[in-house]
Amino acid sequence: MHSDVYRIGLLVPFQGPGGIFGPSCVAVSEQARNELNSHMGIGGRIVELVFIDAGRRPEDIVTEVSNLVDHGWIDALTGWHISSIRKLLVPVLRNRIPYVYTSLSEGDARQSGVYLMGENPEQQIFPALKWMRDQLGHRKWHVVGASYIWPVRSLEKTALAANDLGLEIVGSTLVEMGQGADRLLPWAVSSSGCDAVLILLVGQDAVDFNRSFADAGLHRSIARYSPLMEENMLLASGDGATENLYSSASYFRSLRSAEAMDFLGRYVTEHGAAAPALNNMGQSCYQGIYLLAELARRSRTVEISAFDRSITNLELDSPRGVVTFRNHQAIQPINIARADGLDFDILGTLKPSLT
Repeated sequence: MHSDVYRIGLLVPFQGPGGIFGPSCVAVSEQARNELNSHMGIGGRIVELVFIDAGRRPEDIVTEVSNLVDHGWIDALTGWHISSIRKLLVPVLRNRIPYVYTSLSEGDARQSGVYLMGENPEQQIFPALKWMRDQLGHRKWHVVGASYIWPVRSLEKTALAANDLGLEIVGSTLVEMGQGADRLLPWAVSSSGCDAVLILLVGQDAVDFNRSFADAGLHRSIARYSPLMEENMLLASGDGATENLYSSASYFRSLRSAEAMDFLGRYVTEHGAAAPALNNMGQSCYQGIYLLAELARRSRTVEISAFDRSITNLELDSPRGVVTFRNHQAIQPINIARADGLDFDILGTLKPSLT
């Protein structure tokens, strides 16, 4: 390992249901790398990205990452990938290299060297469901999701909070990723008596669900909300399948703050108008790389123990707004948006509903 290079493993999906996010994640991460290298890199070292495909079997991913760490070929790990991969990686990486997990998650206990950059249900799902109850009157929910830890734990948390949120979970259906969610789920939803659907599906699975939902004529009478819905998925779903569809996230391409507009302008300048769509997943990778840079700047080192000290009460300005950290978990503004054709119309910023 050369001391003048800081190699970041960028773990993002290039295949499977989440593969739809891959090009956006790569493009935005390359932008972050280029921006940092035009100044001082990270800790005075040139930044290199080592791309790792997160669309494979989790066990294969862990083997590859472990090998990269063993040989000193990466100095840190970040990127958008699902929680079942994170759960296997944490014990492998513990106190060896810093790990910035950028995806939304079900939440997790504080662990040394592990930093959760994405949204959790308490920040993202709960206030969105409360908003939809108050603004649209939706109280009866059917939950559809993939059968891995993020959807399962998010469903459990939502069911426990339902009474406090003034909601009722009238049904739930979980399916294996990539295993025909489009065929099963619309029927299950229509038979449950719900007036809204909480979608906890990933990427192409959610796209297929949206198409089948609209083909069944359910999109006009039953609302949909997903904390994991972005611009590529709208495009793939098609204009007719995005009616009555809502999402919440820290970042949407249509944000109009000064920081978000500047970020969009730099992205278009870097990659051109035909670049992959800006989305929350890609922007989270950008945030993850910049978090590593900021921790190195504050610590004046790249050691995990120093990062752990520096992240306490850390506050960052970003295209998402101001991001602070509590117990290694990012706390950030969450926006509620409605799909408007192939983009999102941002309706407001949510207030936390439960602590």
